[in-house]
Parts: sequence; structure tokens; C-alpha cells
Amino acid sequence: QVQLVESGGGLVQAGGSLRLSCVASGNFSSINVMGWYRTSPGKESELVAAVASGGGIKYGDSVKGRFTISRTNAKNTVYLQMNNLKTEDTAVYDCNFKSFWGRWYEYWGQGTQVTVSS
Repeated sequence: QVQLVESGGGLVQAGGSLRLSCVASGNFSSINVMGWYRTSPGKESELVAAVASGGGIKYGDSVKGRFTISRTNAKNTVYLQMNNLKTEDTAVYDCNFKSFWGRWYEYWGQGTQVTVSS
């Protein structure tokens, strides 16, 4: 089982920045992917960004050039630096962890609210 603890959400004005963190604990494979998804009212959940244990990174189209994902394997932590935030970035951001043990196992954090005001 894997536990995920998120931090860093909040209220910020458009154009501002926030940094989200997610710490994973428990029993998991060294082959894994850590990332962030977001959900806002009336919209489906979408990938924000993900980074694999091997270093591969993927960003959602709407955040490319503004958000940066990174991870510290020694601390089992993933970070999401969000710059030039827009009102449409307002959403609940969920930390996602996928661990490979013959197949993929998936875990979710509790979610953290990010609100961008105009």
C-alpha cells in the first residue's frame, strides 16, 4: 500500500506562482510514475504532468511552458512548480502514483485546492 500526502495548494492571483508537493510512503516498486491530475467543475480529470522513475516527463498541453514537474527519489517526493497561473488553472489537484509490480498499481492523494483569482 502507498500513502500520498500533498501540500502547497491555496489562493493566488493570476500571473502568480504556487508549488505543490507530494510525498509517497509505504511499499512500492522502484519502477514508478509520480504525477498530478486536476479536476474542475464541469470538466473531466486531466493530466497536468507526470515524471517516471527513469526520468521521462509528460505535460498536459495546457500547462506546457508554465509548469515544471520534478522529483527527488531519495525523498520519494514529487514537486509541481506552477508559474504564470491563469484563472482556468483553478481546480483540485490530485497526486497520482503508479507502481509496477508485474502490473501497474495506482494510488491517489486526497487532493489540494488551487484557486487562481483574476
